[in-house]
Amino acid sequence: MVQFTVRQLLQHLAKTLAVGTLLAAGVVQAQTGPVKLMVGFPAGGGTDAIARILADKLKDPLGVPVVVENKAGAGGQIAAQALKAAVPDGNTLFLSHDHTISILPLVVKNPGYDSAKDFVPVAGFATFVNGLAVSGGTPAKSMADYVAWVQKQGAGKDTVGVPAPASVPEFLVKVIGQKYKLDLQAAPYRGSAPMMADMLGNQIHAGVGSVPDFIENQKAGKIRVVAVLGDKRQAALPDVPTFAELGLAGFEDVPYYGIFAPKGTPQATIDKLSAAVAKVVALPEVRERLSTMGLTVGYMTQAQLTSREHAYAQTWARIIKESGFKAQ
Repeated sequence: MVQFTVRQLLQHLAKTLAVGTLLAAGVVQAQTGPVKLMVGFPAGGGTDAIARILADKLKDPLGVPVVVENKAGAGGQIAAQALKAAVPDGNTLFLSHDHTISILPLVVKNPGYDSAKDFVPVAGFATFVNGLAVSGGTPAKSMADYVAWVQKQGAGKDTVGVPAPASVPEFLVKVIGQKYKLDLQAAPYRGSAPMMADMLGNQIHAGVGSVPDFIENQKAGKIRVVAVLGDKRQAALPDVPTFAELGLAGFEDVPYYGIFAPKGTPQATIDKLSAAVAKVVALPEVRERLSTMGLTVGYMTQAQLTSREHAYAQTWARIIKESGFKAQ
């Protein structure tokens, strides 16, 4: 009787181990990729370029291809909704900046996702600043020049492009107009690429967006960044003053870039992905390329990115409330 019971136990153990092996194999298979890295904006913009730099290097520590997929529209909402619906196996990720994760939930009543409930931060890798740039169709070389030009050419009125509606750049257009007593109207685009196309074609005279979106055309002399946010000048634009230097304080908290996964992704998978991001961000060639795009490169752990996002959202919740903006 005892021998039979032992034999039964051994048989049961063998079956359990076999099932465990199959399950483990299934998990490994689910993580063998390719990994899809979604971007919420069109190809050709700054966020897309950043994603492709990281994707090219992430394939090495992850051991699988990493493919960038552009799901443009609604300021990143489409990509965010796709992330929410994705299987939480680590094969679908979302590279995003502050707008989709922190700002949209504050300005849209039903964005189709809740960042805190539907996503889990993987790792952050950089911060950046927004700035005001003028097109080649204006003679302005400074903020004072631009203000004077608008007052003379447009009787104090001008249209300023922004990469997404109800975004930080749109709020900045309003604040800049109030500061300099100009009637500035924001013109929302579906991403920075089409906004930049209109700036280069002199369809609009100015735009507010991220420095990574402006930097290449700034270097080429096709546009001129005249002011940036943040508490210090940017290494990529050392001659461009901050808005605080120009007397517009209160916008020193800088936005971030991070990678996010669907809620329910196993912590072991998150740790693996985060470690891969850390390795890639530490590569000198990656740091150099991102830095020249106007990013301040620095790896953030899952906990650090979570804390950074919460602090940023709180800052802008106050600013948005004070502006009188109502969620739409």
